[in-house]
Amino acid sequence: MLKDSLSRVSQSQQVAAGQAKAFELGSPDVSLDQVMVAGQKASLEFEMTVQVRNKLLSAYKEIMNMAV
Repeated sequence: MLKDSLSRVSQSQQVAAGQAKAFELGSPDVSLDQVMVAGQKASLEFEMTVQVRNKLLSAYKEIMNMAV
């Protein structure tokens, strides 16, 4: 599940970078609003992934510190 999430984030970032490059090269198929939306989507997905990772690490540390 985590691996799939990471691959989706990576794909989203690649799409955003591709659209930005196409816009910079003057492609008529890509508008500025599409580029901005793709960039924000990739950014939010990355931030969400980082937050999930942080929560998982916090839970792991808490479990490791429990007395048995």
